[in-house]
Amino acid sequence: MIASAHTPQQSATSPLNRRFTAAPMMDWSDSHCRSFWRLLTKKTVFYSEMITTGAIIHGDRKRFLDFNACEHPLALQLGGSDPKALAECARIAEDWGYDEVNLNCGCPSDRVQNNMIGACLMAEPKLVADCIAAMQRAVKTPVTIKHRIGIDDMEDYTGLVDFVSTVAETGCKTFIVHARKAWLKGLSPKENREVPPLQYDKVVQLKKDYPALEIIINGGITTLEQSLSLLTEVDGVMLGREIYTNPYLLAEVDQKIFGSTQKIVSREEVIEGFIDYAEAQLHQGIRLNYITRHILGLYQGMPGARRFRRVISEQAHKPNAGIEVIKQALAALNEVPFGNAMSSNLNE
Repeated sequence: MIASAHTPQQSATSPLNRRFTAAPMMDWSDSHCRSFWRLLTKKTVFYSEMITTGAIIHGDRKRFLDFNACEHPLALQLGGSDPKALAECARIAEDWGYDEVNLNCGCPSDRVQNNMIGACLMAEPKLVADCIAAMQRAVKTPVTIKHRIGIDDMEDYTGLVDFVSTVAETGCKTFIVHARKAWLKGLSPKENREVPPLQYDKVVQLKKDYPALEIIINGGITTLEQSLSLLTEVDGVMLGREIYTNPYLLAEVDQKIFGSTQKIVSREEVIEGFIDYAEAQLHQGIRLNYITRHILGLYQGMPGARRFRRVISEQAHKPNAGIEVIKQALAALNEVPFGNAMSSNLNE
């Protein structure tokens, strides 16, 4: 059973081990998603969706900041470029119980560019350093940064070094580097996740040149085997879309990445825990489809996975949809397809 959300939460007391982390993903990595993922891995560090300073300062803080106790270790990712506002939000995050505050300098969308948020900040390393310094003065919680290897016509490695070295002068130790450039003009956010070539060598070189910094690599990583290979050259890996579409990948993270001796959790155990969680959320008035949209990939690659997804996709959004939808999806998962049933009968 997963504890229900309440505020403020106690933060984790041990230092964060960022050897394996789950990326902040707008509209995806919300509290329901992270609570589901926590049924699969206890050690992965999770990152919230990016939340702008304006939303926190002027908006509904409970809506944006609440999380479940099970989600630790958990970082809040902030979007903003005003040092004073970022410092205030860092203080709020610390009081709310987050284990880390992360500044987004990697999102390439037009909307965030117009507000001086995200990847465009890589052109302003001194401003970013001022922001990080203000946040660090405001809290004891670790302050980290996520960014690209460069933007537009920035000289790839020289520009990256200039950015990282300027920010590192503040005492910031943890840099999460998406190993692609961001083209702020001409590519959509989706294209910026796929079109610019991956350049892992730039991130690996950064670790060699700045061995005292914690360098975490992000972008295009799809397997634990690939993660382990990269971990021989950098301090941590961050996965995003792959664990959203194939969440059961997380089931082996604690053992393969962190060396845990606990047994690997089964899909059956995961769905049992998730049903408990969903029931608690439904009692709080949360609509079922807000919760179940995150579990569609749990049976990816398994027989019946398409039937499982179809039932949830077609039924969970309906008014008053309840736990029976998940149970129907599980029943559909285990159905014998008509053709196979005919074949079986003919062989009897």
